[in-house]
Amino acid sequence: MANYAKRLWLEEDLGDDYRWSYRVSEVLFSGRSEFQEIDLVDTPTWGKVLLLDGKMQSTEADEQVYHELLVHPPLLHHAGPKRVFIMGGGEGATAREVLRHKTVEQVVMVDIDKVVTDFCSKHLERNTKAFADPRLTLINDDARTQLEQAADGSFDIVIGDLADPLDGGPCYQLYTQEFYRNVVLKKLAPGGIFITQSGPAGFLSCKEVFSSIHATVRSVFPVVVPYAQHIPSFCDIWGYNMAFTDAAQGPLSPEELDARIAARLDGVPLHFLDGPTFQGLRHLNKMVRTALEQETEVYTKDNARFIHGAGVKA
Repeated sequence: MANYAKRLWLEEDLGDDYRWSYRVSEVLFSGRSEFQEIDLVDTPTWGKVLLLDGKMQSTEADEQVYHELLVHPPLLHHAGPKRVFIMGGGEGATAREVLRHKTVEQVVMVDIDKVVTDFCSKHLERNTKAFADPRLTLINDDARTQLEQAADGSFDIVIGDLADPLDGGPCYQLYTQEFYRNVVLKKLAPGGIFITQSGPAGFLSCKEVFSSIHATVRSVFPVVVPYAQHIPSFCDIWGYNMAFTDAAQGPLSPEELDARIAARLDGVPLHFLDGPTFQGLRHLNKMVRTALEQETEVYTKDNARFIHGAGVKA
């Protein structure tokens, strides 16, 4: 096995004519659910890596940066978040970060794949406590179905930690204007905040999906704050869109954000995020800002953009 592991590499297509690869030290798990192929591998560069359908989802090396930026900005900008709904997030890291907030009383996480959530709850050590937290309700079902069934105004925060919109996959329908307007917005309580991961946001890649997701969110919510950060294992800058239901809401000052971090979290320092950092992440470069300002195409069931993505064992 040791000699075989030295020869095992994973390749992931990043575009029609380019890909990257990384060496695998050990295959910890490889299986398939009714929805997707699931692999957990150990690597010299990234530590443990979770892959779904051959596409890198999360690594020990940098997942905390991605998840801190997805979770803490919306929760910290809310006056006192108690109820949080997570769409996707099967590995448990999003719930882990949400549950660090002292004000949170209930977290509903809906991920369609029970094989993924069962596996991650047992084998991703950073997240095992989150799965066991009594404040967490885990439901293996379609996120839209569960959110639709909730009473209007049920949640202070809705988090979209969904798979990227891929051609042929159903997930893009959870990025549409109709879904945001008729489901997400209605289920948020007054003063509620919505956040979604929004795909590659580099100056060469931002028009793939980031600008269109931003335009879609902006067409529904009165205030939308885009921001972005380089995630090394994603091979690009990664974008987020944070949306407020109240037109009077907006970004906090760095000083106020730091004060809320100190007062609200569980006492364990954040690895990456603080007030000055978040202020910097909101300052997008000119090319990306222009793309967002000029974008007019919104996601609908019949009109969507997709990320290129597929992985193969080599």
